Amino acid sequence: MNDGITFAASAEMDNGWTVSTSMLIDSSDGGAADIIDNRSLTIDMGDTGSLTFNGDGGSSSVALMSDTTPTANEQAWDDVSSATVHNYDVASGNSDWFQYTNSSLMDGVTLKVDYVPSDGAVDIESSTAATITYTGIDGLTVGLGAGEDNGEGNAASIDVTALNLTYAMDAVTIGWSSYEADSNASNSDIELTAMGISYAVSDDLSVSLNTSTHEIEGSSDQDSLGISASMTMGSMTLSANHNSVENVAGVAGTDRSGYGLARLAFLKLLL
Repeated sequence: MNDGITFAASAEMDNGWTVSTSMLIDSSDGGAADIIDNRSLTIDMGDTGSLTFNGDGGSSSVALMSDTTPTANEQAWDDVSSATVHNYDVASGNSDWFQYTNSSLMDGVTLKVDYVPSDGAVDIESSTAATITYTGIDGLTVGLGAGEDNGEGNAASIDVTALNLTYAMDAVTIGWSSYEADSNASNSDIELTAMGISYAVSDDLSVSLNTSTHEIEGSSDQDSLGISASMTMGSMTLSANHNSVENVAGVAGTDRSGYGLARLAFLKLLL
């Protein structure tokens, strides 16, 4: 709550483009050399799209598609010790990478392309990802993504595909996610299938039920069930969840539960 502060600034150029930058000073990162944390620079070129350079931090578009099922707090597999989660992020452990975004190609369509160049050392090969999202039908969101992760910490190349569907009907939102990571290493493929439903009881209270299955190559399937709730009171939101996971990390008979409680408060300063 008190170890970081973010600075942000933006300006408009003569040609109408907007340049914005953000930098996080984070004392929890350790020594003085590491105190500058997440940092980025974005050039918004209007109908041509926007280009973001991430000097550190950020998440690839396809990683954010790992589980988009609606939830009031957390996904069913979260907050449980050692539980398997998605294992792909083109930006994980990397700095100096790029993301291009364009929402002007077609009504309701957003395209994102990520690129991490090779540094010839840790990241011997470059990594890429691309996603396309369609929101042209009221209440419906369809997402499709693919990528190849050759980044830091990966002993083998990982190919990823993702397909997500979400539909909102008044107070009810339902969703389905499929997320597959294929590795050229043995017994390393993981496929996630998740479903969820959320219900807005009122403007201030929401509840959700989520399930997911991780099919882990060479191991048992990891099955998860989660219940979440969130309540907004003025400028503060309280959220909580209880998750149960069977065959944690693919180990048959290893069953665990996890709990989560979070508070998010907003403070507006008028200067």
